[in-house]
Amino acid sequence: MSSLFPNVQWESIWAAASETLYMTGVAVAFTFVFGLILGLLLFLTSKDNIWENKAIHTIVSAFVNIFRSIPFIILIILLIPFTKMLVGTILGANAALPALIIGAAPFYARMVEIALREIDKGVIEAAKAMGATTATIIWKVLIPESLPALVSGITVTAIALVGYTAMAGVVGAGGLGNLAYLEGFQRSHNDVTFVATVLILIIVFAIQLIGDFVTSKIDKR
Repeated sequence: MSSLFPNVQWESIWAAASETLYMTGVAVAFTFVFGLILGLLLFLTSKDNIWENKAIHTIVSAFVNIFRSIPFIILIILLIPFTKMLVGTILGANAALPALIIGAAPFYARMVEIALREIDKGVIEAAKAMGATTATIIWKVLIPESLPALVSGITVTAIALVGYTAMAGVVGAGGLGNLAYLEGFQRSHNDVTFVATVLILIIVFAIQLIGDFVTSKIDKR
């Protein structure tokens, strides 16, 4: 193995892979929560819905559109003062988390909104006719009915987040992206870049397989 990849230090590779998995895992968890909240707000405050409110819908929609549109590498730079205030540093895996979450949550929010719009309106109307509260409609109708699409959406978002962690590595966030850039690109160690890339691909394929498996189990159609 060492003759195939002479410049690869496997301890550094596994440490970088662990950082990538940590950043992705934490960011996915927070993105799911914040994206679900934003998506529900977008759906519920839209025209002819339970909390119809044009002002709130416009504000939330503008927030989602703005942060979804900013290229991730620019978003990291824009959020440096906020990250430093929140985490105390702009280096390391934890410092990447604010940008990862703020970059991915609006993206997922739109997927949540699309998933909720696909629910048969008759089901929601029936729940309202039976006197169900808004909380009951959210937890017993909206989320269960859209769950397969929500899982598919978070799978796509998680894969995008793996790519974001690689970009965050270029500005010192750690992980496989950082290793590929510092050890691979800057030192012209192509074997390090190759191994880091293969590991990122394995992580992406694993996420897709898990997402597809969960979706197939919960999809009753």
